[in-house]
Amino acid sequence: MKAVRYYEYGASDVLRYEDAPLPVPGPQQVLVRVAATSFNPVDAGIRGGYLAEIYQIAFPHIPGVDVAGTIAELGEGVKGWNVGDAVVAFLPLDADGAAAEYALVPAESLAAAPTSVPLADAAALPEPALTAWQALFEVAGLTAGQSVLINGASGAVGGYAIQLAKQAGAEVTATARDRDAQRLRDLGADQTVDYIDYDRSPIEVHGAPFDVVLNLISTTDEQTEALIGVVADGGLHVGTMVFGPQDPPRGVRTQRVFVRSDAAQLAGLVERVDDGRLRIEIADRRPLSHAAAVHDDADNGRLPGKTLLVPSEQ
Repeated sequence: MKAVRYYEYGASDVLRYEDAPLPVPGPQQVLVRVAATSFNPVDAGIRGGYLAEIYQIAFPHIPGVDVAGTIAELGEGVKGWNVGDAVVAFLPLDADGAAAEYALVPAESLAAAPTSVPLADAAALPEPALTAWQALFEVAGLTAGQSVLINGASGAVGGYAIQLAKQAGAEVTATARDRDAQRLRDLGADQTVDYIDYDRSPIEVHGAPFDVVLNLISTTDEQTEALIGVVADGGLHVGTMVFGPQDPPRGVRTQRVFVRSDAAQLAGLVERVDDGRLRIEIADRRPLSHAAAVHDDADNGRLPGKTLLVPSEQ
């Protein structure tokens, strides 16, 4: 099969599109014929070695933590699934991923794919939607009537977070560039803020204080502390890329999210897609052979949005 692999940590040029052995499913695994994977920032973080202390990978390594496809083979002990089933999954971050024509998937990670969108498009769902769900509801405990500021909302996690928070009955403020503002309002944001002036002390954001600040961008320690200033007393700062300060004032709590695979949560998100409550947004579809270029675009801020990588045979 064809796969994208790298043999050492580094920039996007370590990625090779090459022949690789067809994986064989072990006990409680399935072999999935990949319809698509998608690029996520964590793919670049692992590739660059920045997460080596958290996720121990073996070389050569296949990136791609999201997968949508059809089951091609069942491993020993797998029950409840059949060859030909259309599935989605969020793959373990320390194992080979789905930037290949076939991928191994733990059976416990599988969810039935949505039926209302093309199968390949479903690869844009697992990692970012699970991140949004776990940040908002497991960590922040967001409930109806609360207010949330989603900082850096124009990406995939932000898009899902806006939709999920609004459906939960929260008042949603999103930061984004002007070009994304209408799209985010269409997703459910009550208001958008085009810029936070971190040089102003204290910073001002219309609608503050917020019960929850979901910070989806890499802010400096000083910027993160400034964001704490717009969290309500006893509220929560949740970061996906940064930790907050050790002892924030006013009873404010701070926590970083490390997303995990959860098939039941993923199935619930698929249900929301199929009943029209959750929109999957895709900016670009690229051949799997272009993976290095996609990583390079992401590293240099040129990626237009959620990008699928599709094997050439699909």
